[in-house]
Amino acid sequence: MSNQYDLLIIGAGVSGSALLYLTTKYTNIQHIGVIEKYSAPARVNSLSSNNSQTLHCGDIETNYSLDKALKVQRAASMLRNYAVAQPDAHHIIFKYSKMVLGVGKKECDLLKQRFKLFSPHYPYLKLLDKKAIARIEPNVAMNNHKFREDEIIALGSTDEYTAVNFEALSRSFVRQAEIIANEHPEKSIDLHYNEYVDHIKIDKHGFIVETNGVCYRTKSLVVCAGGHSLKLAHDMGYGHHYSVLPIAGSYYFTPHVLNGKVYTVQNDALPFAAIHGDPDVLVPGATRFGPTALVLPILERYNLKTLPDFLQVFRFDSRVAKVLWDLLKVSDIRNYMFKNMLFEIPFIRKVLFLKDVRKIIPSLNLRDLKFANKVGGIRPQLIDKDRCELLMGEAKIDSGIGGIFNMTPSPGGTSCIENAEIDMRTIVKHLGATIDEDALQKDLLVDDVKHNADDFAGVVISGDNAN
Repeated sequence: MSNQYDLLIIGAGVSGSALLYLTTKYTNIQHIGVIEKYSAPARVNSLSSNNSQTLHCGDIETNYSLDKALKVQRAASMLRNYAVAQPDAHHIIFKYSKMVLGVGKKECDLLKQRFKLFSPHYPYLKLLDKKAIARIEPNVAMNNHKFREDEIIALGSTDEYTAVNFEALSRSFVRQAEIIANEHPEKSIDLHYNEYVDHIKIDKHGFIVETNGVCYRTKSLVVCAGGHSLKLAHDMGYGHHYSVLPIAGSYYFTPHVLNGKVYTVQNDALPFAAIHGDPDVLVPGATRFGPTALVLPILERYNLKTLPDFLQVFRFDSRVAKVLWDLLKVSDIRNYMFKNMLFEIPFIRKVLFLKDVRKIIPSLNLRDLKFANKVGGIRPQLIDKDRCELLMGEAKIDSGIGGIFNMTPSPGGTSCIENAEIDMRTIVKHLGATIDEDALQKDLLVDDVKHNADDFAGVVISGDNAN
């Protein structure tokens, strides 16, 4: 094991491990290292219980424009093409039905217009009326054995990959990278677990990374550590125009009331806040609803030791105050924030959440809801202090000298391979290395891959039911 690398990756969540896999398999970069502060990959936001486990394809996310949706579609196809080719695919990727539900005339009209625009690009997407919804999700269309009275319509599909265990995906990336390195003696990868990065310095040869008394030298560096990426960037003098606003999500479990994923139409002012219901890939016989959203002054959920780290990257000043004040002036945001504070109070939270969740399942009762303890992570939303605005999408800082800092891939884990591809191309150019473009195209960028649904675990519902 050497402490000198061509590429050093900090963070072994789904983004960092994806970059490890891509650079090991598709480039001629020889010496790659990974530093992870926990004892295994994916122990923070990529942990299976800390995210919605959704493969976002852009078709049912109503806050996406068509251009954004098609970009997300490409990222999702790369992940799918990787996952289904793995020997343990049935532990990584799953098929469930999915739909976005419109309730009331305004939302129904929006979905009808969206279907006209999106269906040419998503040929499997169906416009579902109340009866078609009932055949796929009876508890959504029915209320105590009768059709619900309000107007509903949905956009959905029944035979697509829709769920991912991002923790298992991260482990798969690491495992496959190790296999590739063992088969190619000229390549080496080192995995350093239980090591916390204290400091990073720059010299004429690259970067010096200090952890627990150990010193690593690398020609290039990619940090994939959520909110901590910004802390390390700040320490090195980059990204001081960014402040972080950590948004925590909480969930509830109910008995099995949904066969697949059901999303709701999103409020443009609150694109991260639309409630949805999902099967949990690791909790059979239950449905998970959420998230609620709450600003918490920590960078990792359930880890109060990250409070000092938050204070370092929050960097409160008049520009941050202006952004927060502007957010509070929007009635939808203000009311949502206050309501979500109440969501953290036992019993009251169940009563309030029941009202929201009945938009999806009108017959649900209070006794059916159970707060999901230790479920839900933190999304580090960034505040751009120069433009005085809250960034709802991804954020990346490129130093221009071979150092990259990733804060918030969008949409979450779905973009891990595409984001890794972007970083790989930047690092390869910096190092003067090469990419096997033919292999990359063949493995990950093929759009017409067909898969046998019987080969994988999950709930598979025939598309004929939606006709």
